[in-house]
Amino acid sequence: MNLQSPKVKVSKSPEAVFKALSDVKNFESLMPENISKFELLEDDKFLFALKGMPEIVLKKKEVIPPNKIVLGAAGGKIDFALTVNIDNIDDASSEVQLHFTGDINPMMAMMIKNPITKFIETLATNIPQNV
Repeated sequence: MNLQSPKVKVSKSPEAVFKALSDVKNFESLMPENISKFELLEDDKFLFALKGMPEIVLKKKEVIPPNKIVLGAAGGKIDFALTVNIDNIDDASSEVQLHFTGDINPMMAMMIKNPITKFIETLATNIPQNV
């Protein structure tokens, strides 16, 4: 399953956006309002839960400064990745888009497609105000 958020414009350089999003504790401020738990487990790993959903642990898997950060599932039943792509517009602004990729069976994909789409759209929408 492949999903992507809309692209959002951020009034900061790609380096500034990359630095902010490389610090996984900053993801707490990007989370939707229905978050029920956020816990920093390590410098590159955090746990979160949305109301009515199981806890998810994400770990930083790959970084390519200043354009790409890949967070992957750390355990759990579903193997997936959340990729943050940061594109340069000019010295003072950039464009960010989130991509979700996961190896998910078709039945499960039907059930989780809408909640995951809303989730990554919310993260993306919150980036300009919170980085």
